[in-house]
Amino acid sequence: MAKIISIFNNKGGVGKTTYMYHVAHLLAERGKKILTVDCDSQCNLTAYSLSDAEIRRAWTPDGNSIFRNVEPVYQTIGDIRKRAPSKVIHAKGDLYIVPGDLRLSNFEDRLGDTWNSAKGGSEPDIRAQSAIHRYIQWAAEKIDANLVLIDLGPNLGALNRAVLASSDYFITPVAPDLFSIQGTENLGNKLVSWRSEWDQVNKSWNDNISSKDMDLSIPSGAPTYLGYVIQQHNIRSNPTGMTAGWQIYGNQLVPAIMTNIVDKLIPLNQVIEWEDRDYKLGQIPNLHSLVPYSMDARKPIFYCNGSDGLKGAHITKAKNTSKHFTDIVDVLERVLDPDF
Repeated sequence: MAKIISIFNNKGGVGKTTYMYHVAHLLAERGKKILTVDCDSQCNLTAYSLSDAEIRRAWTPDGNSIFRNVEPVYQTIGDIRKRAPSKVIHAKGDLYIVPGDLRLSNFEDRLGDTWNSAKGGSEPDIRAQSAIHRYIQWAAEKIDANLVLIDLGPNLGALNRAVLASSDYFITPVAPDLFSIQGTENLGNKLVSWRSEWDQVNKSWNDNISSKDMDLSIPSGAPTYLGYVIQQHNIRSNPTGMTAGWQIYGNQLVPAIMTNIVDKLIPLNQVIEWEDRDYKLGQIPNLHSLVPYSMDARKPIFYCNGSDGLKGAHITKAKNTSKHFTDIVDVLERVLDPDF
């Protein structure tokens, strides 16, 4: 069964989608079969990964967007649909996407309305809470994926509670700024609360399993923290790789993550115990003007060239950007090892 990793932070503007998109392409290039899932209603990952025509098809009544696959549950007229993911354009390997959909925010309302009843063991409401989880499992099996990467929106709402609960692991992209530091406290507290509530859902279900569908797959609600990636910092040739201004917040970021996320999740057994308690998985600098070229071409930066509008030194710089993602790709390959 494929391992599922969510890319999640309640603070937006940290380059989360760009980071995940590039990591997915590199893993596919290394021979892994990767499924990406766009659960951010802004749909930036989808816009990056598919042509406009493919996106329009994904949103039609017969389409394969994440919303179309859970729409019968949203409408309370049936269970999940099973429509195959789309192939990501310009991928050098097996890379697929479940397209996002602006209407996914409507489904969030249903998740909010059914949460208390789900905690009480109501089967229809647990089916709603587990709908995305069950579809992602099916889609991963459909393409025989090694790894699923889920892009979540920057909030602590019902949708992220439901999707994150189905993940084996999660990663937090962060920026060395005041807002990311403050956001770690909110995130840590919410993760602890969600774990307690999902334990209640699973207990209520298991206590009355005799009268219910024993094959219904319910999220564990206990994703394990892999670590963080620092993004969007301005690069300098010093030991930290950051400007002095960025480093002020960079020095505060690690203690905040350790106190507010790692130390709170350790008692719940939801943290990977890395050597030396080092949870920094990588450091991605601000790639400035290269990102718009990449988005316009719908290619990773390191696949862009002169035909995509790059000139002179920008072409070499673009090719060299893959090195910024190597550390995290190496970590994810370790995670995919059966002995991990």
